[in-house]
Amino acid sequence: MSRTPPSRRFLPLAALALAASLVAGGPSHAADGAPSANVAWVEATTDADIEKVFATAKSQNKPVLLYWGAVWCPPCNQLKATLFNRQDFAEQSKSFVAVHLDGDAPGAQKLGTRFKVVGYPTLILFSPAGQELTRLPGEVDAPQVLQVLQLGLASGRPLAQVVADARAGKPLPGSEWRLLAFYSWDTDESALVPKAEHAPVLKKLAAACPPGERDACLRLSLKALVGADEKTPAPADAGTRDQVLKLLADPAQSRAYMDVVTNYATDIVEALAPKPGADRQKLVTAMDGALVRLQGDATLSRADRMTALAARVDLARLDQKKDELHPKIPAALLKEVKDTVATADREVTNGFERQAVIPEASQVLAEAGLWTESDALLKGSLSKSHSPYYLMSELGSNARRQGRTAEALDWYRQAYEKSEGPATRLQWGASYLNALVDLAPKDDKRIEGVAQSVFAEAAQQPSAFYERSGRSLQRISTKLVKWNAGGKHQAVLDHLGTQLNGVCAKLPAGDAERTTCDGLLKPESTKA
Repeated sequence: MSRTPPSRRFLPLAALALAASLVAGGPSHAADGAPSANVAWVEATTDADIEKVFATAKSQNKPVLLYWGAVWCPPCNQLKATLFNRQDFAEQSKSFVAVHLDGDAPGAQKLGTRFKVVGYPTLILFSPAGQELTRLPGEVDAPQVLQVLQLGLASGRPLAQVVADARAGKPLPGSEWRLLAFYSWDTDESALVPKAEHAPVLKKLAAACPPGERDACLRLSLKALVGADEKTPAPADAGTRDQVLKLLADPAQSRAYMDVVTNYATDIVEALAPKPGADRQKLVTAMDGALVRLQGDATLSRADRMTALAARVDLARLDQKKDELHPKIPAALLKEVKDTVATADREVTNGFERQAVIPEASQVLAEAGLWTESDALLKGSLSKSHSPYYLMSELGSNARRQGRTAEALDWYRQAYEKSEGPATRLQWGASYLNALVDLAPKDDKRIEGVAQSVFAEAAQQPSAFYERSGRSLQRISTKLVKWNAGGKHQAVLDHLGTQLNGVCAKLPAGDAERTTCDGLLKPESTKA
């Protein structure tokens, strides 16, 4: 049961300050919604904004750091709470142009296509000339992100060239091996290598990694291990297993690999010990011991420590049914979960930090089978959240998993109705419709009404058929086409098709948006 790494994993922000010192003559905006107040963030919403940014960066010989995020996304809030507000990050930002691309800003989704960014958050470092250098990991802790940022700034070489040289057997400096090891493969989106090739490439890089770069080599090996295709997993490697056991036993090393240990605990155990038995139990015991230390490590953020606790619950569920609602969890661990979550709920008051911690905490409670406590935490946090619709979706998920259909649909409805920001509303609308089709498939009128509402919103939005927004609409389309198998709901699809035809006709012919729009509600066999 793998954890979803908080780098994806993932809105409406007020206009940001477009610093005159960075873009001469550019528009000025209020800084209230900037990712942090101590950095001169530049807001970019159009290609013209981006061209100005890169022109300024080139004239000043400064790299560009692009942050793509959303106000609701927990890992984005984690960055705001732990990285962007740091004084050393603010000092470092003077050496580059810091650009914020809000996923709900006008034109943002089209820019998302340009930069191949999908998951929130994504951090990309560009050269002054506009070449992509590297993607920074959002799941490591703030000091590690800063170290990787400094490596990228010092290198100045696109990581695509670094990968090509490494695969060709050319020698690399240690700093570039560390950049490879910390590259954000989770947000790569085939910018570096096709997604299907990630694990094989990582495996080759790990094999080519020089012995003198032991930490980088092990990190590459572990990423190759957890990224392997589940259908064709890599065979258990006794050497790697021994390395992992040594890592877990060493407090300093396990701290250095905290992102891998907390986010991929069960993946690592299952990859290195595929079957229950002595080898697996040895790994589970060692992994839990390392997680206990990380959970109590005050140098880590509260969200990271909560993720360590979540991984311990996942380990306890390892050999139980994946969908078990009431798993067998040791009583001591259950008490620890309750106490830790209650403390976090009481002590975390910062809005950014709560949005990072509370969703994770509610999931920990749910995975431990503490459903009443999970629901109570989410409900009690609604009035304290700047994005309550996110928590409403979590409540919908809880109710759905427990078979409370009407309650689940009501929470999904509320989440959609209260969601804010154009891209977010399409995403939440798609989630609501998907739940309706799954849980109330005979309610044609309600399903059609929600689909009409989402399509009407898309018609009013710039770049609605690009990137994440386009994918939300494609999710709706795929769901409705399957729902209509055998023509059972053809009247609904005919009505929606007529509505969409009017929307698509207003888009420029030959544009990617038009292609996406024209492909909606069409069976796969009829698409070009």
